[in-house]
Amino acid sequence: MTTAKTVLVLCTGNSCRSQMGEAILNHELAGLVRGISAGTSPQSKVADGAIAALKLAGLPTDGLFPKTVEDVMDQDIDLVVSVCDNAKESCPVFPRPVKRIHVGFHDPHGEPLESFLAVRDDIRARLVPAVRAALGL
Repeated sequence: MTTAKTVLVLCTGNSCRSQMGEAILNHELAGLVRGISAGTSPQSKVADGAIAALKLAGLPTDGLFPKTVEDVMDQDIDLVVSVCDNAKESCPVFPRPVKRIHVGFHDPHGEPLESFLAVRDDIRARLVPAVRAALGL
C-alpha cells in the first residue's frame, strides 16, 4: 500500500483559495494525497464565501482554519503548490528540498458568492490535474 503524498497549498491569507484547494484535493484525490494549507500572512478566519462555495459542492469544511507556514513546517511535505503570486514570491525555505509548482487563481475575497463558486470550480479544474502531474499520480 502506498502512503498518501502530502501537498501543501500555499497562499498569503490562507482564508480562501488555499483552503478551497485543501478541501478539493482531499476530496478528489482521497487516499492518494493529503492536502493541507497555510498562508505566509494568515487571516483570522476562513472566508465565509469559501466555506459556502465548498458546502454547495458537498465538500466538508470541518477543521478548516487559517494556519501559518510555520505551523506545517515540521510535516513531511511532498509538494508545495502556491496559488497566489505573492506566496510564490515569498515562499519559505523548507527544512528539506521540496518540489514546488505554481498554479495561480483569482482572489475572490470581498466579492459576491458567484466569484467564490467560479474560483472553486477553477481550482477543481486546474489544481487537481496539476498535482496529479507533479506527483505522477
